[in-house]
This record gives sequence, structure tokens and C-alpha cells, in this order.
Amino acid sequence: MRCPFCLHLDSKVLDSRQTEEGGSIRRRRECTACHRRFTTYERVDEMPFLVVKKDGRREPFSRTKILNGIMRACEKRPISLETIEQAVDEIEREVRSSLEREITSTYIGELVMDKLRAIDDVAYVRFASVYRQFKDVDSFIQEVQQLRKDR
Repeated sequence: MRCPFCLHLDSKVLDSRQTEEGGSIRRRRECTACHRRFTTYERVDEMPFLVVKKDGRREPFSRTKILNGIMRACEKRPISLETIEQAVDEIEREVRSSLEREITSTYIGELVMDKLRAIDDVAYVRFASVYRQFKDVDSFIQEVQQLRKDR
């Protein structure tokens, strides 16, 4: 495994653990050249899923895109990285458990919004404002009122 700090090709594994869900293995490594430590995750290489965008384009499913979107919504909020990663794991699990090989971006967006609604109201509204492309303040206010009503 290449060291992310000095790019040396050799490292040794210090510790290996399964993640809570058992879907990946977390390995703590140390570079044999610079002796800095880093973490890697090993996952099963599964069949790729395609995401069908609103304009009809298709692209491979990306866990990283979901993680980045949720992290942007949760920025400066008291939400742990562990909570965010757990939400992304659950979304990915739902997508992969689907019998379909092509999933719409709308379906994934709704899954993300459901998870964020349960985690944090502000993060949910931030994500919803981008995802639903609010055109004006009234759209924003309607979403907040619906959130209050659901609570």
C-alpha cells in the first residue's frame, strides 16, 4: 500500500478490525520509510451500479459523492464523522440491496434526505435547498414548515 505522505510503496499492518457492519476491514498501517501511520479500508469489489441522472446521463455509483454531499450539509454542525459514515453505509447498503442495476439519482437523493432528517434539521434543510433547487424564500419556508409539522 502506497504511503499517502511520502509515496513509498511498502507499509506494515499494525492493526486490522472489521467495521461494525462487517462490510469492510479497517487496517492501521505504518510506512516503512517515513514511519508515519495511516488508515486504509478494504471492501469487497461488488458489481457496479449505474446512477441515472435527471437529464438521462448514466454514471457509476459513487459512495464518495454521497459522503461529500452529506459532509457539506453537516459542515459546522455537531455531527460526528462516525454518524456521517454510518449514514453513508446505510444508504449504500440500501442501494446495493436493490435488485436494480440502474438507480435514479432521485431515489438516492431521497435516501440522503431521509437520513439527514433523522440526524440534524439544519443539515437536512441545507441539503434539501440544493437538492430540491429552491427558487425563492417561500420554497425554503415551506420546507421548514413541513419539517416542523413532521416533528
